Amino acid sequence: MSRITECFDKLKSQGRKALIPYVTAGDPGPKVTLPLMHAMVESGADILELGIPFSDPMADGPVIQLACERALLHGTRLVDVLDIVAQFRETDKTTPVVLMGYLNPIEVMGYAVFAEKASAAGVDGVLTVDLPPEEAVEFNQLMKAANIDVIYLLAPTTEEERVKQVCAAGSGYVYYVSVKGVTGSASLNVAEVAEKLEMIRRHTDLPVGVGFGIRDDESARAVSEVADGVIVGSVLVNKIAELSGNQEQIPEAVAAITASMRQAMDK
Repeated sequence: MSRITECFDKLKSQGRKALIPYVTAGDPGPKVTLPLMHAMVESGADILELGIPFSDPMADGPVIQLACERALLHGTRLVDVLDIVAQFRETDKTTPVVLMGYLNPIEVMGYAVFAEKASAAGVDGVLTVDLPPEEAVEFNQLMKAANIDVIYLLAPTTEEERVKQVCAAGSGYVYYVSVKGVTGSASLNVAEVAEKLEMIRRHTDLPVGVGFGIRDDESARAVSEVADGVIVGSVLVNKIAELSGNQEQIPEAVAAITASMRQAMDK
């Protein structure tokens, strides 16, 4: 059983939902990410999504685009992201870590090499935004052999037949994009999210995490009532950007946001 499955099973037995924060690795500097990861776990994060910096993050809005630019400015590459995860694993053996990004850096490294290095580093899941299931047969086989879950996105516009196909290909959890648009875009409608999740759950037993549009305690709490996991990114990355000139303050400031969301979700 993967760390991701164990995490969701444990939370379910407790009647709680997963808090899944996203940050871009290497943003705003190479020494920030590792202490930030530990701080988020200490403040109540259950699973960590770590963004792989990429020069053309087409699914992301300006906030995460700029985070990628800041990380790339310091030369953060996929090998560096894997090294951060390996360092994290030296003291945290239980918190699942999911890498989220785009196919190009993985293709440059090579699927087999990535699978080997990611497994050795302690990566639990990978979400590749621009790799659809029908083009991911080899990739999925290699990830499965390396005990790495492959996580897929579903959107408000995804038709039911497509939902069935995507859910059948994925593992770990399903990532439901709650709004039409890029990360950091319009506010979400929880009633519409609940309706879509009901349909998704007819076709999978995988937990469903909801991301995009979660900005504060209220939206995190509302989504936690209908989803298995709450994925929050842009509000955290915004705080990182605000403190890019005072990097030592970032872990505590971001942890304060996640702790407040965790408290709101647990009420």
